[in-house]
Amino acid sequence: MEGPVGLIKLNLVYMVELQRLRRNCLRWVDTAHSHLRRANPHLTAVSSAAAPKPSGTSMSPKAMTVFGVGILAISSYCGYLYTSYRQDVARSRSLSVPDDVTDRYDQTAPSYDAEVEMGEKVMRLGKRRKELVQMARGDVLEVSCGTGRNMDYYDLGERRGVDANGKAELKGCRSVTFVDLSPVMIEIARKKFEKLYPGFQKVAFQVGDASQIAPSPPAGKTPPTVTRKPYFDTVLETMGLCSTPDPVALLRHLGDLTEPAQGRILLLEHGRSYYGWLNNILDNLAPAHANRHGCWWNRDIGDIVEKSGLEVVEIKRYHLGTTWRVILRPRKETRIEEVK
Repeated sequence: MEGPVGLIKLNLVYMVELQRLRRNCLRWVDTAHSHLRRANPHLTAVSSAAAPKPSGTSMSPKAMTVFGVGILAISSYCGYLYTSYRQDVARSRSLSVPDDVTDRYDQTAPSYDAEVEMGEKVMRLGKRRKELVQMARGDVLEVSCGTGRNMDYYDLGERRGVDANGKAELKGCRSVTFVDLSPVMIEIARKKFEKLYPGFQKVAFQVGDASQIAPSPPAGKTPPTVTRKPYFDTVLETMGLCSTPDPVALLRHLGDLTEPAQGRILLLEHGRSYYGWLNNILDNLAPAHANRHGCWWNRDIGDIVEKSGLEVVEIKRYHLGTTWRVILRPRKETRIEEVK
């Protein structure tokens, strides 16, 4: 289930900005001190013989006043940010939040898109979504689809083409199955799809737990997905590992649903950063964020991927390492066994 990416990224920017402002304040204070020494050499404790010669450039009283007021304002703002952060940390630590916070999504579904839209634009997450979704081909399963934030980027309709090396390959999506635990969110996703692709028939929407999806339809029953094949060619999830109580088990199950020889699992997730100071911030605020938005934003995506046992094709990270693009495929031994 998709976490509130925009709010998360704005909060990260908020904290990074605090660090940047602190550094700028120190630099500006040093600059102001330098200007004061140049404009008033008689105030320095250095002897006249050792005193630097006037540079010929001095700051006017008006400019000095404006400069000083600016430093005061920025210092006050930094203090406000720091105080707010400490208060948020105290509130967060006082909460007792379960690992499973998926029930929050039904509550936030109606306003979800409006809440995350600006944040995703600022962080250019639409571009990252598009890059990932356009890798999908064949029979596609999107789990934790939420309100359908990826809907605009699907290339529907399978056709023959060539890859970057000039080799023949199939492109486009033959079918798409959307799964989410929130009935409210998946209904929003359904309406988006019908508006964007009114003529496309090979689509299904399923309310349910992604970790419980059967790899093949039960005999004699209506299949819950569009395809009757035992596997999907592409399994896609964006911002979903943060909201499941057992992300390692979920990834392993997605591997079981993926076509063994050529199938791919495409992930776009948020998690821990490269930097310890930012991870401390994420850890301190994680309970409050999960309680409100249904998302544990401080999970170690690299560790989850490693424990899943899936084979890594590619990992790329953005936004100080907090945004992860991961491409996986089933374990090699599984692929060998299935292909025999």
